[in-house]
Amino acid sequence: MIGKYVKDLRSEFRGYNAKGLVSDLMAGLTVAAVALPLALAFGVSSGATAASGLLTAIVAGCFIALLGGAFYQISGPTGAMAAILASVAAQYGMDGVFQATLMAGVLLVIAGVFKLGRLTAFIPMPVITGFTSGIAVIIALGQIDNFFGVSSSGGSAVEKLASYFTQGFSPDWVSVIIGLFVALFMVLFPPKWNSVVPASLIAIVLATGACIALDLQVAQVGAIPSSLLLDQRLSLGNISLSSVNGLITPAVSIAALGMVESLLCGASAGRMTGVKLDNDRELIAQGVGNILVPFFGGIPATAAIARTSVAIKSGARTRLAGVFHALFLLISMLALGPVMSRIPLSALAGVLMVTAWRMNEWKTIRYMFSRKFSGAILKFLVTMAATILFDLTVAILIGVVLALVLLAARQAGLEVNYDEVSANRLHSPGSLLAHRAENACVVYIAGSIIFANTQQIEAVGPRTAGRRNVFFSLRGVSYLDISGAQALLDLIRRLQSQGTQVFFCGVSSGVRQVMDRSGIARQVGEEAFFWSVEQALTQERAADFAGAKQ
Repeated sequence: MIGKYVKDLRSEFRGYNAKGLVSDLMAGLTVAAVALPLALAFGVSSGATAASGLLTAIVAGCFIALLGGAFYQISGPTGAMAAILASVAAQYGMDGVFQATLMAGVLLVIAGVFKLGRLTAFIPMPVITGFTSGIAVIIALGQIDNFFGVSSSGGSAVEKLASYFTQGFSPDWVSVIIGLFVALFMVLFPPKWNSVVPASLIAIVLATGACIALDLQVAQVGAIPSSLLLDQRLSLGNISLSSVNGLITPAVSIAALGMVESLLCGASAGRMTGVKLDNDRELIAQGVGNILVPFFGGIPATAAIARTSVAIKSGARTRLAGVFHALFLLISMLALGPVMSRIPLSALAGVLMVTAWRMNEWKTIRYMFSRKFSGAILKFLVTMAATILFDLTVAILIGVVLALVLLAARQAGLEVNYDEVSANRLHSPGSLLAHRAENACVVYIAGSIIFANTQQIEAVGPRTAGRRNVFFSLRGVSYLDISGAQALLDLIRRLQSQGTQVFFCGVSSGVRQVMDRSGIARQVGEEAFFWSVEQALTQERAADFAGAKQ
């Protein structure tokens, strides 16, 4: 893996010159402008501080970029991660968040070492879409306090929402006006200008400037540190082995989210650039970043598609763009700390409200609902609800299990059609073998022959009773399990006991292997296998199957 990393670096920096360096610098500066308000906002929404989110973008953004699976990945705090951390921080405090982050980092490194990077390919698209929409709802609900300038109680977003009805709801209208201004500014800002200067950054600057000039009394971000080491951070002496058991579930959730978000981001960015992400190396890089970041006082990080796409569109050439993005954020923290400390929390809430709305994969959602894909809609809605009510791990588990159940239900459907043998349908009718065509029929089977549809296989017996020859066309069968093979073998024996000769046509190599192991091939004989029904009706003996496969 180290050798491939070195090889990829050489390829990445081959022909690198001053022009490439300037391109990376400008891309890093552009991404930093996008990342700054988001890092502050996600830090606050995670239950930590704005400073914690900023430190995460700096530290994780630098180290993960250097070690990552491709040049384009930009990492930092994300909305999805913040939604998970809010409940962890409420239950275990920041020490618990730091320890869970460290544990998640170790799990990600292990996943990368054992090459588990392909696991995300087994998560269906509607499940991922539902999870993303559920996270968007949690982010929006979690910002109601800051947006309206109120306070609520409860560990989860749903509990906080319920508390508004039990404890009363009295908004601070100054905070509401600031939040609305930021949200509307981002929505109405021309997209062509947004590619030059992020609307979120301009809106934050304007809102903060107004608060300072008018001396508005609203909740603010608070102190921004002038050091990379926050006062509240993880130290080896603070690690409590007694709390490890309670933090296993949060750590698994953080690691699972880091894996899913980073690899999906890499897949999307890979299509944009034509450079494939090394999934396993990316997981190791994400793990290393998350192991380091709690010792600085940061929160979990993962690759972010918004920042990554900005880097690509801004002309990033190498992974130095990610490093420069982190350096520009560090300079901003050191130079503009006093000003950033005056940013209204309601302004950040406005940014997150719009971000939550845009997180939804609206194109995919509209496609599922407009085309009425009932199975996909069910997976989407169930996963979204589970994400809101439970957590990421449970939601994805429920979504995947539901997908498997629906897949099994669909696979259980077997299409069986019957057709009389007709010489007129052959390319060479004169070559028809009369002894095979006499009183013969073809049974066309499409689908997977599995335990759930063995009754349909058994029903073939009465439909073909009295036939001299039966040709099974299995070209549409991609899978045969042991239950299906046993049912097929029993059917063959019944037909043969009635004097019927059985032939198989168009059998795939995978299905043929099962037929060999289950005794079907031995029962009918090698001469009963043909590549097509026409070949079976016109040739005396089949070509050697093993040779034909080659």
